[in-house]
Amino acid sequence: MSEKTTPHKREIQGIVVSKSGDKSAKIRVERRVLHPRYRKIVKRFSAFVVHDEKNELQIGDKVVAIETSPISKTKNFRLKSYIRPEALV
Repeated sequence: MSEKTTPHKREIQGIVVSKSGDKSAKIRVERRVLHPRYRKIVKRFSAFVVHDEKNELQIGDKVVAIETSPISKTKNFRLKSYIRPEALV
């Protein structure tokens, strides 16, 4: 009866904007929100540092990252999958 359930891990999807050191990449996540006064949809951006164990990411890759326990001071996400754009290969 005491089954261990893993808590829901947050997944983020974004684009690699820089390679920030060994086994790390910074990704930009875009979200669209409604402006409170003008009632127009505007873009908001957040940046996250992702742990890339195999050092396989390049700038411009679309990635999916999953939340994990802190790896370093700023890294709380690890790479789940990535899609390399055909134009950059």
